[in-house]
Amino acid sequence: NPSHLEAVNPVVIGKIRAKQFFAGDKEEDKRKHMPVLLHGDAAFAGQGIVYETMQMSRVPDFAVGGTIHVIVNNQVGFTTDPAAGRSTRYCSDLGKAFDVPIFHCNGDDPLAVCTAFEMAVEWRQQFSEDCIIDMVCYRRFGHNELDQPMYTQPKMYDVISKQNDTLTVFEKSLVESGRVTADELAATRKMVMATLESEFEASKDWKPNKDDWLSSRWSGFLSPRQHARIKNSGTA
Repeated sequence: NPSHLEAVNPVVIGKIRAKQFFAGDKEEDKRKHMPVLLHGDAAFAGQGIVYETMQMSRVPDFAVGGTIHVIVNNQVGFTTDPAAGRSTRYCSDLGKAFDVPIFHCNGDDPLAVCTAFEMAVEWRQQFSEDCIIDMVCYRRFGHNELDQPMYTQPKMYDVISKQNDTLTVFEKSLVESGRVTADELAATRKMVMATLESEFEASKDWKPNKDDWLSSRWSGFLSPRQHARIKNSGTA
C-alpha cells in the first residue's frame, strides 16, 4: 500500500479476521492466518488510519492475534526532510504508543532483513501481538521513476548515486567472507533468470480462475445500482 493508500490496512485486517472466524475462531486459527502490512515511511508516520488500525489491535472481536507491519523506509516522501515531516526521530515511533517491538534493520543487508522477519514472526506467533519492521533503505529514483529527486534532495541523492545496488553489495560480502565463490553466484543468477524467463513464457497461456478473485464471492448480491422495493414511509 504505497503512500496515502494506507486505507487498505483495515480492509486487510478485516479479511484476516473473517478467515479466522470461519475457520473456527480458535487460538490456533489466529496463528494460521497472519496479516502482513507494507507501509511507506512517510505514510506510516503521517496517515491517521495507521494509528486507528493499530489501536483496534487488542479490541475483542477485532483482534487478529497480531499484525506484522513492514515499513519500507526508503525516503519515498523524499520532497520533505523527516525533521520537517514528523515530530519523532524514527518513522516507526508510532509503535511505542502500543508498547510493541520495533526491529530496525539495514535494507542493504539481506541476512539482517531475514533475521528481522524471523524475529517478527516468532514474536507474533508466541505473543499474539503486533510488531514493526523498520527496513532502512533508499529509493534510487525518488517517488517514482519519472521524478528527479536531485531537485529537492541533492546531497542525499549524490550519495545514493555512488552507492552500489543491494545485490552487488550482498554478492561482494558473500565472496569476501568466503561463503560462496564468484562462479557459484554466476550460476545462481543464471538459474534465477532462466526460471523467470520460463515462467514469463508460461504466463502467456495462463487462464485466470474467477474463484481466485474476491469479486467472484459477491455473486447473488444486489448491484449498487439496484434499489430495494420502494415503500411508503407513512408520512404525508
